[in-house]
Amino acid sequence: MWTVFFMGKLIGRIGICLLIVCSFWAGTVISDRQRLGEELVRLHVVAASDEKWDQELKLRVRNAVSESLRSDLEKIRDAGEAKRYLQEKLPYIREVAQSTLRFLGCQDTVSVSLCREVFDRRVYDTFSLPAGVYDALRIVIGEGRGKNWWCVVFPGLCIPAASEDAAAVAAGAGFPEGLNNTLIGKEGYELRFGILDAMGKLENLFFGE
Repeated sequence: MWTVFFMGKLIGRIGICLLIVCSFWAGTVISDRQRLGEELVRLHVVAASDEKWDQELKLRVRNAVSESLRSDLEKIRDAGEAKRYLQEKLPYIREVAQSTLRFLGCQDTVSVSLCREVFDRRVYDTFSLPAGVYDALRIVIGEGRGKNWWCVVFPGLCIPAASEDAAAVAAGAGFPEGLNNTLIGKEGYELRFGILDAMGKLENLFFGE
């Protein structure tokens, strides 16, 4: 009888410990989701059409804008400061994009904004981002009826050539190790990424309602 009693108490304590561990883990995942939504600024370039030349122009504009902002953004370590900087630079960014098109013989106009947007899960060369609602520097060329190009303008995750470099950039922006490992697809973090992606998809469903 006493054995059963002590076994029951032991199982109960183990259950409580597991509950505490699971609650802590769930809390860190929720924190990661909030951090992604608040501390990343995506880059979203929309081509005028799906014609080959318009798609090439989209990439030329992407390159020109990214290069024009890179040195300043590399000095910024705070997402709020990065957003303020980009908001102030919107006329300049538009001018860079517009000048690039004019140089290439294109007369399309460009619209530029800093806004909240819905994003699906995206897999890049050295890292992945779950679905969700993110702040985005949005550049639309002409009528904006072509395919999109997505990446991250802050922190500069699209620049590094290796996953280790991408993790270092994210760490420099204040991202915790667990989130870094999740984004670069380190073994053992697949479940965490899947949950972040599912949470982001729920965000997308309710955004704007």
